[in-house]
Amino acid sequence: MKVSLASGASLLASLCYTIVCAAQSTSTSTPTPSSTTFVDEPTVSIHGYGTLQGNRSQYVNSVYNFKGVPYAAAPTGQYRWKHPPHPVPWNDTRDATQFSLPCPQPGVGNYSEDCLYLNVWTPENATLNDVYSSTVGAGVLPNATNSQYPVYVWIYGGRFAGGASSDSIYDGAGLAAKGVVVVSMNYRLGALGFLAHPELSANSSSGTSGNYGLVDQQASLHWTIENCAAFGGDPTRITIGGQSAGAASVIEHLNSPLAAGLFTQVIAESGVRYPSDPLIGSLAQSYRQLAEAETQGAAYITTLNVSSINEARDLPVEAFLSSGSLSDTTYVGTVFQNNSNYMEPPLFRPVLDGYVLPATYQSLLSSGNHSIVPVLTGNNKDESGASPSPGLSVANYTSINQLDFGSVGLADEFLALYPAGNSSTSADNSSNAFYRDQSRTGTWLWASEYTSGSQNFSSNTGNFTAYTYYWTHAPPGQSRGAYHMSEINYAFNNLYGTNSPWTAEDYVIADTMSSYWANFIKNGDPNGDGLVAWPASTADSAVTMELGDAFEVIPVANSSNIAFVKEWFTKWPVY
Repeated sequence: MKVSLASGASLLASLCYTIVCAAQSTSTSTPTPSSTTFVDEPTVSIHGYGTLQGNRSQYVNSVYNFKGVPYAAAPTGQYRWKHPPHPVPWNDTRDATQFSLPCPQPGVGNYSEDCLYLNVWTPENATLNDVYSSTVGAGVLPNATNSQYPVYVWIYGGRFAGGASSDSIYDGAGLAAKGVVVVSMNYRLGALGFLAHPELSANSSSGTSGNYGLVDQQASLHWTIENCAAFGGDPTRITIGGQSAGAASVIEHLNSPLAAGLFTQVIAESGVRYPSDPLIGSLAQSYRQLAEAETQGAAYITTLNVSSINEARDLPVEAFLSSGSLSDTTYVGTVFQNNSNYMEPPLFRPVLDGYVLPATYQSLLSSGNHSIVPVLTGNNKDESGASPSPGLSVANYTSINQLDFGSVGLADEFLALYPAGNSSTSADNSSNAFYRDQSRTGTWLWASEYTSGSQNFSSNTGNFTAYTYYWTHAPPGQSRGAYHMSEINYAFNNLYGTNSPWTAEDYVIADTMSSYWANFIKNGDPNGDGLVAWPASTADSAVTMELGDAFEVIPVANSSNIAFVKEWFTKWPVY
């Protein structure tokens, strides 16, 4: 049975009430002893499964980490292209000091299909094991003496074809040191994570297929709610965050009835696009309709020289890795096919199946029929069509945009607002100005509709505040500017994990940026003492928060450019 988003919110409220009241009452249950001294080899008991032994972070001595923790069993054999099975209990203390192998993907030499593991970073003063068994569900709840730190669950990007939680750019120790329990997980990728097929749909209880990577992420959220208290975390304060495909995943969980009640706020870095932004087809928020995805899946299976899903389940995992580079044909035959900014999306990506993803972004956004939670989201200066050196001439800038914008009768208006000028520099600058205006305006419009729709759906209950940002700092030692992914080290406060030539300025930016993130994770609001005020996004104030080279409120764009971008969006189909 599907759980409605409204009932999911009620489940979360009920869970919060149960946990808070139980923690404040005198429980008759016997709590597991909490850690009272700081140790180098901390242990945590996972209810119903076994004991983990972690260690101190190699980077931040005041933080414990537990790596390679199973949140599901191997999705192999009969479980390939199914919901992941529960983990297998273990008898001896499990070594949790090493990352698990990544999920299978192209370009990685060492991987395993047994990859559904997560990692936990927690402050050393967290009250480990200060819990009691839940009587209303699986897992454990915090005692009144539990540290109850807020929890941040991170989902990596990689176009749904690559990525791993073991990447040092996602190390959680720097953020954990600010009073946060940080969790990251692996999830299935490529054809293993997003194959839809008529046989798979026919043999599933939902009648659908194709979103196994998203279901993995939801399984890790269930695990987190059930077990985070054992690491000193608060199961009523769980933020999910991600970047690129991770950010798209976050928005998909925001919209998914299956994830309702599993989190209390979200962070989407390089995240939301306005549903009728034509560039969305290039980006991670692109999805496929179920019938289309099933047709693609059936054609794909034949390329493996098998005729059924059961036969495909018997193939070695290597048979599926070349498919990680397969692209869709979203822009073939359109005016955008010769515009290099419109990159074809990967073939294997999420599916609008009516089950995991119940309806279009636009319909859920306008109706507010999604989880009602605070949102923090934004864009980077040099992504989604913008870059330090687009490499345009006056002639090709003019011809490309006359075709793209002329196809909907907007070429003259576009070239008046974003003129080619008389040099490659002016053409590059105008191109960047448009794509940056499009990103900021689209995110602001999304935030305005999110708050409006949420207010209408929830009858003014719940916190649906949205905060938007624009990241502008170019990390040192590279020429891509404030590129896609460049904010991650700063938000995690983990410059220590990479070998870039960081400067004193970078460390200051990272400390400030991660303080905004930690505040939001703790309170659903990025603001705090000593930080420049970050206003919530509103429909009547077209501003966003610049982060990076400055920390200040800036306009989204000037009014005429905003009006043009809005008109441009009306010309295209919506996701």
